[in-house]
Amino acid sequence: MLNLCLHCGGRHVDRAMIEQAATPAASRTWVPVPHHRLLEQVETTIEGSGFSIVNQAHALWNEGLRYFGLLEIANGEAHQDYSLVLGLRNSHDKSFPASIALGNSVFICDNLAFSGEVTIARRHTRFIERDLPRVVHTAVGRLADLRGEQDERIAAYKETELDELRVHDLVVRAIDASVLPVTQLPNVLAEWRQPRHPEFCEGGKTAWRLLNAFTESWKGRNLATLPRRSQALHGLLDAACGLAV
Repeated sequence: MLNLCLHCGGRHVDRAMIEQAATPAASRTWVPVPHHRLLEQVETTIEGSGFSIVNQAHALWNEGLRYFGLLEIANGEAHQDYSLVLGLRNSHDKSFPASIALGNSVFICDNLAFSGEVTIARRHTRFIERDLPRVVHTAVGRLADLRGEQDERIAAYKETELDELRVHDLVVRAIDASVLPVTQLPNVLAEWRQPRHPEFCEGGKTAWRLLNAFTESWKGRNLATLPRRSQALHGLLDAACGLAV
């Protein structure tokens, strides 16, 4: 079984610790959703949609005010080198809305990248508890469509070769798009030129190899920014592979 790795910050926790995380008192206009309540609703909806959860990992940070979970899911289709992962996040300090992100985790290195995100609740309003089943179902339904798009995207990445000039241009543009800080530039180029995982050399110098050079450099970075960073990177690589509309 894949060892899902929450390698971008946060304190690894079990289910009991998620349930014990305190939920702040609601105000007239803001009603926070307990982390475990959101997780349970997402799990129920995923399984009711024909998927199965085969692995999971969870983290809390900021004294339990922020939650991030990873759910590895399957629906009868499997890939040899990566798995489908849902990232679930929620905050009790208004730092970001409750949302689900669709991503993938690479088997050989636990690298994570999210290609799409669906907001469950842009604001924690007084009707969020009542509406939670409906909005989660809508979000999971959208992710089913994004899943097919992601498989096509990764296939295109593996087939698209990149020369050094194009890679250098993409790396500079990635810095401009806040995909990574400029201090991480040497790490990305080192992973591109000589991947620490030889499997990424097998297909040649492709967009898939470059994606994993970036995701390897994200290890140890801020977990909360991972969906935004990886979605911005996918935008750059999609254009390089002719996938952008």
